[in-house]
Amino acid sequence: MRKTFSLAIGMMSVVMLGGCMRSVTSAPTDPGNLEKYVQDVRNRPAEPLEPLPVMQQFETFEYAAQGLRDPFSDAWVSDDGNNQLRPDPNRRKEPLEAFPLDALDMVGTIGNGAGAVALVMGPDKVTYRVRPGVYMGQSDGRVTGVREDGIELIELVPDGAGGWLERPASLALDDR
Repeated sequence: MRKTFSLAIGMMSVVMLGGCMRSVTSAPTDPGNLEKYVQDVRNRPAEPLEPLPVMQQFETFEYAAQGLRDPFSDAWVSDDGNNQLRPDPNRRKEPLEAFPLDALDMVGTIGNGAGAVALVMGPDKVTYRVRPGVYMGQSDGRVTGVREDGIELIELVPDGAGGWLERPASLALDDR
């Protein structure tokens, strides 16, 4: 079987090689023939060019919303302008306001109910006592509630239009 296969491959190689030799030998070797061929190619008429594509006519659009309210200029400002929310620049900063809220860890509580006090460890490895009304975090976060499993805050953040918004935040008990 193997001999038959090798013989078949050999025969096919000889046939293909013979075809290549024939095409090489049939090429014109006479320089006069070559010059005649080049002259024939030059005398052929050029193929016609493709026609230019037809340009589409686009419909014009007239923008007619010039008289409407700009959605980007006063999107967050109320009509009455009486947004009194803003940080108190005269308030004395508390120690936990030096750290971002995500750098603080609640490690426990003392007491329960309305008199509960949370224990918060800062990045400086000092444990602080936190009650409702205390400020913490870098966004003027005021503690509104202390639970056994977390602290609730309201942060004061800029709204992007010159005013301020209250945003709820929380700090959960660190379960290590």
